[in-house]
Amino acid sequence: MERLDKVLANLGYGTRKEVKAIVKDGIVEVDDVVVNDSGMKIDPEKSKIKVFGKLINYKKFIYLLMNKPDGVVSATFDNYDETVIDLLEPEHQVFEPFPVGRLDKDTVGLLLITNDGELNHRLISPKWHVDKVYYAEIDKAVTDEDVKAFAEGIVLDDGYKCLPAKLEILEADENGSRVNVTIQEGKFHQVKRMFISRDKNVVYLQRIKFGPIELDNELEEGTYRELSEEEVKILKEI
Repeated sequence: MERLDKVLANLGYGTRKEVKAIVKDGIVEVDDVVVNDSGMKIDPEKSKIKVFGKLINYKKFIYLLMNKPDGVVSATFDNYDETVIDLLEPEHQVFEPFPVGRLDKDTVGLLLITNDGELNHRLISPKWHVDKVYYAEIDKAVTDEDVKAFAEGIVLDDGYKCLPAKLEILEADENGSRVNVTIQEGKFHQVKRMFISRDKNVVYLQRIKFGPIELDNELEEGTYRELSEEEVKILKEI
């Protein structure tokens, strides 16, 4: 059970004080009865709540899929740069969501955003072995030796040995390469540093899959959508 004013405030209807005022004005209904006590306890998942005659859809958690654009940081707040949270509509910002893991500022593609801390932990913890798949463009020819090195575990510049990773060559010649990389970690600049250890540089990086969820090609960079109930269920079954 939760206080009515807390529920409405969390849904973006204003501060507790502002919610108290609209309740007092008689424009909030609970189970088809006009109420005037903003502190009343309700079950937000079972009670039928209307504001201005409109039925509200209460949910405790939100799950968003964003096609992250270049130049935006994967953070809830930044003093200098625009964040992925800044790209959300106010109706989603009120849930105080956060990105699941991080994508570098210049990396684009699939980013999950939620306020479900338990799911976030499961998705980013290496012990759960959740695959993250990236499409990358490399400045040199990627070879079978690179594929072998990735499978054995790349040692980064700080001495850390990465978990075995899958490197798939899509196209490679002296002018550069196109590859897919599958990792189960999320170390700082990991994919870029893995290629640097092989004397190669990533010139473009896009995450195309996170666990069972694939990048929605209908989403333009900088846009997002809510995950379907089925997608959320699949994520929680990891």
